[in-house]
This record gives sequence, C-alpha cells and structure tokens, in this order.
Amino acid sequence: MPEGHTIHRLAKDLNRSLRPGPVQASSPQGPFATEARQLDGLLLERAHAYGKHLFLDFADGPTVHIHLGLIGKMRPKEPGTGIEGAIRLRLESDDALWDLTGPMTCALIDPADVADITASLGPDPLRRGARREEFVDRLGRRSIPLSAALLDQSVIAGIGNVYRSEFCYLVGIKPSTPAKTVRVEAAEQIWDLAVDQLRLGVKLNRIVTRTPSEVGTTAGRIDEDNRLYVYKREGEPCHRCGTEIRLSEIAKRKSWHCPTCQK
Repeated sequence: MPEGHTIHRLAKDLNRSLRPGPVQASSPQGPFATEARQLDGLLLERAHAYGKHLFLDFADGPTVHIHLGLIGKMRPKEPGTGIEGAIRLRLESDDALWDLTGPMTCALIDPADVADITASLGPDPLRRGARREEFVDRLGRRSIPLSAALLDQSVIAGIGNVYRSEFCYLVGIKPSTPAKTVRVEAAEQIWDLAVDQLRLGVKLNRIVTRTPSEVGTTAGRIDEDNRLYVYKREGEPCHRCGTEIRLSEIAKRKSWHCPTCQK
C-alpha cells in the first residue's frame, strides 16, 4: 500500500499538471460514470493529501475522495493514450492525462465528509500545522506494540510497513515494545524522523532511510539494494553492526529488526 509520501507527491503532481483545467472526466470502466459526468468540464481548485487519503477539490462541484488501498494506482499517461485495463477514473486536460485503477475508495463527497475523514486520523507529518505533541500523546495512550501503533492511522497518518520498520530501527527500539512505555524523548525523535523522512520521500518519490554518508553517495543516488536498513532484509547482515536481521510477526503484520541495534 502506498505510504503518505506517495500520496502527497501525487497531489503535488496533479496540481502541477491538471490545475486549473478545465478537466475532462470519464470512467472507462463504467461504475463511476455517473459521478464522472458531474466532474466533467470543471476547474480543479486543488489536490491535497492527508495521510493515505487523496482529495481533489473541484470549483462549484464535489470533492473526489481517493484511497488507493493495496492495489490502487494513479498514473500519468501520454495524452491520447487509449483505454488499457479497468480504468475507474480518467482525468484529462489539454496536455495531461491521469488514469486511476484499482482504488479501495473512489467517491464524491462534500466538505463535511472531508472533515469527518480527517478528524478520524492522527497528525500527518507532512501537513502544515501538524503537532508533534499530539502524536506523542496518542502514542502514549496505546498499549499495543510500537510497530503496530505506528501503523494505526489514528495515531499518526501516512505511515506504512516500510517506514514503521525503519523508524523503530533508527531510534533503536525493538518493534514489540509497548507503545505506552516509549519515553517521550524517543517518541519525539520518531515524529522528527517521520517529518524528515517523508519530506525526503516526496522529493525523491521513493523511500530512502539510509544515511548517505554510510553509502558514500547522495540520497538520490543510493541504489535500490542499499536504501533501507531492515525492511525485507531478514537473514542479511545489519548495515551498521553486522548482526543478522530478524523477521517477526506483530499484530498479524511482518516486522523486521536488528536484535543488536534495537534493544
């Protein structure tokens, strides 16, 4: 599932290529055809993200709420590209085309709905005004393992399985540690990591958590095999201490950690 940096980057790219419009909207797959007709010809006021939720606000029209889920994709195509696959929503301008396929959610909503959705979420490290203190407070109220709490979108919005494993490593905490026992200083460090790492993810359009000086290059040039510390590296040596990375299951989700660096 795409993590928060991907959705914020998507909103940024949509604003750049489709705003203001007018935007031609269609639903080649069919199920969203009625809704697409309500959007067709409208101006796009802005695309914005909150955690893993994408919102497209249209002037004098509804808001499109998109959650990509596990298999959803929203990709740019060359203008004039034919229909390929099951396209739920196609958005076009004079020189841009975007196709949405396989989303978990694609619906027209109003401002009250947007408020309800965002109110159910924890602070988003990429949104202006998000408060570190709110995250620390929410984390401190959870008795579940830290790695499970970081996936809870009501604790912090936008974090997925890659970032949560990497953040636990970077602060040196075992992922099974009860969230409410994490010291305030460590919780603040996790938040600051989230802000920095997700901003970098938006810039690079991919997740890179390794410290560039360890690899001997810039973050943008780190190759795919060296971008992460622990995620999906079970059985491989830790980049920092050489200990074998371990895989465990926490809250029915896979989690990776270094038993030496994360005590």
